[in-house]
Amino acid sequence: MLRYTLKRIGIALLTIFVLATITFFLLKLLPGDPFLNIKVPAAIQEKQMAYYGLDKPVIQQYFIYMKNIATGNLGTSLKYIGRNVTDIIADFFPVSATLGLIALLFAELIGILFGILSAQYKNRWPDYVLMFFAILGIALPSMVIGPLIRYFFGVQLRVLPVSGWGSVEQMIMPAFVLGLATIASNTRLMRACMLATTTQDYIKTAQAKGLKPVQIVVRHELKNSLVPMLAGIGPAIASVMMGSFVVEKIFVIPGLGKHFVSAVTTLDYPLIMSLTIFYGTILVTMNLLVDLLYGVVDPRIRLE
Repeated sequence: MLRYTLKRIGIALLTIFVLATITFFLLKLLPGDPFLNIKVPAAIQEKQMAYYGLDKPVIQQYFIYMKNIATGNLGTSLKYIGRNVTDIIADFFPVSATLGLIALLFAELIGILFGILSAQYKNRWPDYVLMFFAILGIALPSMVIGPLIRYFFGVQLRVLPVSGWGSVEQMIMPAFVLGLATIASNTRLMRACMLATTTQDYIKTAQAKGLKPVQIVVRHELKNSLVPMLAGIGPAIASVMMGSFVVEKIFVIPGLGKHFVSAVTTLDYPLIMSLTIFYGTILVTMNLLVDLLYGVVDPRIRLE
């Protein structure tokens, strides 16, 4: 177990290093520079480039940046003058994290429940209805679903606030929209896992013993169907984290997503690279934890 854990940690660190390297050089391929402005004299632009070290050769900039990352220095934002990237993350990420966790909770609970119901009513109208909405949830992006739900529940019915952040009511719509695609994929995955489990010999044995259908579902089918669901938590986290950029914009949420988008449009190199590495580290860490949890969920799995 220890050997496997150390190996996985090494792979995770290598992944983050490769991500940082690719992000750095891809940004350098973008045309223009963050200080390009016809209203600012060229001499001042050159001084700005020199102040932030952007006038140095690309390879030298790369080694300086990697050294700073290794020491925990994420740099200073080019757009928000005088603000460290660390401070920006500390101020705005808690909002995005809260939104993502609520969306993930919705996605897992509702997706598992719908998947169980769909499997129990296979080839009957509840199954068809749930699969229809699951396909819609996967096919329609947040930028389409978000405004529709916002208009229907916020403007027409007036049961939920249309924007803002802070109260429980303001969290419901954006969290649901953010987790909708994951709810749909979890519904289909859980249905497939449940149906595959029903054909196993131990399920037939449980039925022969006279166990009630509810007992069979809870004690046997559900437990053994959670292992593939656990493997989907990593991609689910990626979905809710990356999708929050659009949802935060639609519902006017003061999260980290808007800073990521504005950083790309203004070529704020330190902020772009730091946020990319920050999100990448979260996703790699969660995938590592999911791998290690396999043995907890199903004792038959041996990591060694």
